[in-house]
Amino acid sequence: MAIKSKVAKEKQRREMVAKYAERRRELKKNGEYALLHKLPRNASPVRLRNRCEVTGRPRGYLSRYHVSRIVFRELAHHGQIPGVRKASW
Repeated sequence: MAIKSKVAKEKQRREMVAKYAERRRELKKNGEYALLHKLPRNASPVRLRNRCEVTGRPRGYLSRYHVSRIVFRELAHHGQIPGVRKASW
């Protein structure tokens, strides 16, 4: 499990990106990069990090399922992900 503060910080960043998205789009369209530079750093979508929704793990993230590889494997073994089966040959 990831540290709760990291998960909370990521949630704040996502909210800030959503809040400033329209303003950033307008400033980029008009070419006003000086004003764009004055916006908060966390308003940039580049600073976001994908995290597992179950554990908050930042690495081994599977974007299609929004979970880490470890959680994906556990859920697949328990049959909780529709359409996923363990391969055997």
